Amino acid sequence: MKPSKNMSLTFIIGIMLLIIMFCIAMAFGAAETSIRDVWQALFTNKSSDQINILQEIRFPREVAAMVVGAALAVSGAIMQGITRNPLADPGLLGLTSGANAALAITIALLPGVGYLGITIACFIGAAVGAIMVFGIGAMKKGGFSPLRIVLAGAAVSAFLYAIADGVGIYFKISKNVSMWTAGGIIGTTWNQLAIIIPFIAIGSVVALLFSRQLTILSLNEEVAVGLGQKTIQVKTILFIVVILLAGAAVALVGNMAFVGLMVPHMVRAIVGTDYRFIIPMSMIVGAILMLFADTVGRTINIPWETPVAAIIAVMGLPFFLIIVRKGGTFR
Repeated sequence: MKPSKNMSLTFIIGIMLLIIMFCIAMAFGAAETSIRDVWQALFTNKSSDQINILQEIRFPREVAAMVVGAALAVSGAIMQGITRNPLADPGLLGLTSGANAALAITIALLPGVGYLGITIACFIGAAVGAIMVFGIGAMKKGGFSPLRIVLAGAAVSAFLYAIADGVGIYFKISKNVSMWTAGGIIGTTWNQLAIIIPFIAIGSVVALLFSRQLTILSLNEEVAVGLGQKTIQVKTILFIVVILLAGAAVALVGNMAFVGLMVPHMVRAIVGTDYRFIIPMSMIVGAILMLFADTVGRTINIPWETPVAAIIAVMGLPFFLIIVRKGGTFR
């Protein structure tokens, strides 16, 4: 099915809003810059203090915000589709806490490991966290109920965060771990992005390729089997995609809950239940949300910064309560 004209217009509007939000995020902050400075920093070879700040500090930071927002939004959409659980989110179901614990252990035991090694450790930790949550959720008959999965996610997350804190205290690296996992984009470099972006790009492309299968799977697994879909293989591939996306996000910015919960619900209210539209729109809306949160965090209390994770949490908790009260929908 080809997208309708209205759907195409929706995507065009979304991309325009993303460009506008990116320009606003680049222009506003502790250092005084303008839209003109942003233009010169992006499209000319001119040099000045403002342009240098934009090119070396804000530009990689806002690119990081976009790719992380897109990664978390897509991973959340996939998790909600696979589990048919409206409360699924990488930050709520053990993935980010698992990646956080693995990151702390890696810093403690392998202090000389490079950024790629830390990223791989986050992938492994995200997988372990998710397996623990779904393993506990499957221990009782009746399937993966939303409430049981969320409770298991809360318990496993608390356990894994405690491990990370314990490792930090025992090896006296609490400051290093906290600075890495505080949920911020401060100090993001192009070298870090060069390692992280390929993983997120691969995960996003695979998610798009399997979006049709995910749509069928999200409606009814029996129907998917009846249509000849190899559900176990599809779930395995999509689960690996979620690990790639969530692990890469944690490796870059640390803990970040609620993005994967909020964005898919917003997107479904706009484009419907077809994941061929949900996945790409989630990338756009997730990027916009993270750019907005980062801009607020940088400007709400100049010259100090409020962590992006705190801004997202302020928005995410009421959203979470609304979803619970409405029985899993945001419409």
